[in-house]
Amino acid sequence: MGFEMKGKIKKIFEQQDFPSGFYKREFVITTEEQYPQDVKFTTVKERTEQIANLKEGDAVLVKFDVRGNEYNDKFYVDLNAWRVESGDSAVAASPDTAVAATPMPDVPPMPTAPAADDDDLPF
Repeated sequence: MGFEMKGKIKKIFEQQDFPSGFYKREFVITTEEQYPQDVKFTTVKERTEQIANLKEGDAVLVKFDVRGNEYNDKFYVDLNAWRVESGDSAVAASPDTAVAATPMPDVPPMPTAPAADDDDLPF
């Protein structure tokens, strides 16, 4: 099951390399809610490249999974980020904007129903 969260990058930590060849990088975002939360995410292996060009203060959309494990009778939860999009590209990649920005010249426009009096939309 995947989740997503929007916010601004608060901190990006240095990459951690392990003897096995595994590497990860963690970062924290501050959510943009009434009561903002600082949430830490982890990127692993090649996904660390997604945050390489980001800096503190950048708006992002993080898509992630929740991972949990037990070690020495203690339980841990990790938010595994599998996609990190900058705030600008997250808006540009939304399906509604992509359809509106790409007209199809060979297809005649579809007839639309007349707008209601209380509707202030331009179409």
